[in-house]
Amino acid sequence: MKKLLNIGRRHISIVLSILFILMWQGAANLKLLPKYIVPSPLEIINAFMRDWKFLIFHSQVTLLEAIIGLSSGLIVAIILALIMDSFKILNDAIYPILVVSQTIPTIAIAPILILWLGFGLLPKVILIVLTTAFPIVVAILDGFRNCDKDLLTLLKVMKASKWQILYHVKIPNSLPYFYAGLKVSVSYAFIAAVVAEWLGGFEGLGVYMIKAKKLFQYDTMFAIIILTSLISLLSIYLVTVSEKKFIKWKYLGDENEKI
Repeated sequence: MKKLLNIGRRHISIVLSILFILMWQGAANLKLLPKYIVPSPLEIINAFMRDWKFLIFHSQVTLLEAIIGLSSGLIVAIILALIMDSFKILNDAIYPILVVSQTIPTIAIAPILILWLGFGLLPKVILIVLTTAFPIVVAILDGFRNCDKDLLTLLKVMKASKWQILYHVKIPNSLPYFYAGLKVSVSYAFIAAVVAEWLGGFEGLGVYMIKAKKLFQYDTMFAIIILTSLISLLSIYLVTVSEKKFIKWKYLGDENEKI
């Protein structure tokens, strides 16, 4: 019985999603939803089939921007977290700046970056870095600061160096926090890429969405939105797979529940 309940909990979101899609299609068939406002699921599927070559091409551009930006943001975040953890004065100086940077709307930063750096890849990557680095920095610092105090004291008594403490205690303890921040940043990366493409660019899902809007192709617009969401979900899933591989101890309880 417990096993059936676990299976039910895992699949309830899928069942609810299917019911929502069926209700959406039923409302469209009954003419309750105007096509020029909300296309039906079948119309969106038809848009996928009709425009799949363009969707694949533009999604590759957006995916490339997101990967480069997220990778760069990850490197920046790790370096900042290590510096801020090692030097309190730099932590006190940098942390407020990071917080303020997150209060500025992405849609306000993008046109400024495009004005300064042009319509190429660089402004989009910088915008993604600004968007994705903060959650990872905060997550890693939380992991560092929630280490076992007794264990840290023991290592200091044993004359362990800062690098030994970092390697044996702080990094292992911060991994679950790191992956939590990375999951947030992965979704932010694609949103930031699309927003940057809206405001300036020649290729990418954001550019293609603007073109579809101007042509009143709302089924294509919804197809792009769904495609962006699917890419983000796939990326989060890959991060979860990586997490289960590198920090297996976090999921030992889940495995026992399955048994």
